[in-house]
Amino acid sequence: MPTEWLKQCAKRWFNLFGLEVCWKQQSGGPLGPRTSMAEVLQQAKRVGFAPGTVIDVGAALGSFTRECHAVFPEAHYLLLEPLEEYRPLLEQLVRGISKAHCCIAAAASRSGTMEINVHPDLVGSSLYREVEQCTDVNGIPRPVSVVALDSMVDERGAVGPYLMKLDVQGAELDVLRGAERVLADCEFVVLEVSFFQFFHDGPECADVFAYMRGLGFVPYDIVGLQYRPLDQALSQADIAFVKEEGLFRRHHYYATPAQRAEQNARMKQHLSELFGDRAYDS
Repeated sequence: MPTEWLKQCAKRWFNLFGLEVCWKQQSGGPLGPRTSMAEVLQQAKRVGFAPGTVIDVGAALGSFTRECHAVFPEAHYLLLEPLEEYRPLLEQLVRGISKAHCCIAAAASRSGTMEINVHPDLVGSSLYREVEQCTDVNGIPRPVSVVALDSMVDERGAVGPYLMKLDVQGAELDVLRGAERVLADCEFVVLEVSFFQFFHDGPECADVFAYMRGLGFVPYDIVGLQYRPLDQALSQADIAFVKEEGLFRRHHYYATPAQRAEQNARMKQHLSELFGDRAYDS
């Protein structure tokens, strides 16, 4: 039997019980929801973005760089990671990328030395202390070299346009303050933001949005939603920011005439299936 006919029969049967059926579109497609960082990066490529240099701050296991290199193999890659524990993995990764460099250091507003709190799980390690009490979450303090991204880019002779990703556990604004020149030639910035103040003096989502707006960036995409064990509230997410007047926001209308007509036809069909002729009595 034709697949579409079966779908229509199933929808009508469920409608009898007041239930609505929506067929899931393929993830990451032109009209489908994006559910992974790889799909967010593929969307950036579809728009026409081609970074000269990708800056991965808080590289950890190198997952972001791997995903990004699969989409943008011609770009240069600069990786920063403050924990020595990740060095072997990252050095192996950059050996497999012809134009990549890894620096074992944290990013900050200016270069020097700071103290990082090395968490038991490593992944939450931060220059800031968490507010959580009665646990060992803040781990063990350790001195670490820090570098301003503007200085690192100058030293490496990197060229834009830049794609930048920050996963820095509460240090987002401090890192951005050290990247003013980079941001001036940056079209796409991925920031992990928090919806609660998990870190002493660390920013929440609204603070990051306001700061980025002041730099001329606005939210474009969201992925990587995390929920805290305490009460299953949304705790963190990866937000992609783009230049407000840049490549990604050339158009502010919703659809082409053909796309609008197709959407209207789908909606009319859907309403007719639910209500019959009554859908258009008014």
